[in-house]
Amino acid sequence: MFTEPQKERGWIEVICGSMFSGKTEELIRRVRRASIAGKRLIIFKPVIDVRYAVEEVVSHDRNSLHSTPIESAAEILPQARSAEVVAIDEAQFFGEELIEVCAKLASMKIRVIVAGLDMDFRGNPFGPMPGLLSIAEYVTKVHAICMQCGDIASHTFKKVLNDQTVEVGERDLYEARCRNCFNLGLEEMKKQVRLDLK
Repeated sequence: MFTEPQKERGWIEVICGSMFSGKTEELIRRVRRASIAGKRLIIFKPVIDVRYAVEEVVSHDRNSLHSTPIESAAEILPQARSAEVVAIDEAQFFGEELIEVCAKLASMKIRVIVAGLDMDFRGNPFGPMPGLLSIAEYVTKVHAICMQCGDIASHTFKKVLNDQTVEVGERDLYEARCRNCFNLGLEEMKKQVRLDLK
């Protein structure tokens, strides 16, 4: 279990994993604890994520907190200067610029909590997540349950036959799978449609 450091300094925490693994739930838990501690905080999410609400981060369990929807990572710094804690959900949807923004926030002695998918539906590193993982002081990888075999799941399998990397959806489009069931699903998909899944 992650325990918050006590020193007054900036750092970066990354919560990663597949869909349905509890990333947003963990982000909400950490933000609520910071709120109880009286920290000034702000939460950001990509404007394209409107699955549950426009101005809230919402977990699959329907826990939620108010958030600020933004188009790009460039919008974070001007709005976060007075914060002690900055939380960013669905980080994979922001560009590589997010890495530098998070590093600057941490240098400003701000605690940065980032949650996002570490891999896309092809099993490849997703957006800025690899860079964030490499500069973070704390990394938490959470796991879901494989919807095929019940084992621990670390991959997000796309059930719809198209090659769009960014496609916001829920259980209608995606399911969590273990490595073996994910690979079997990709092989089956390759037989059904000629997509470049490498």
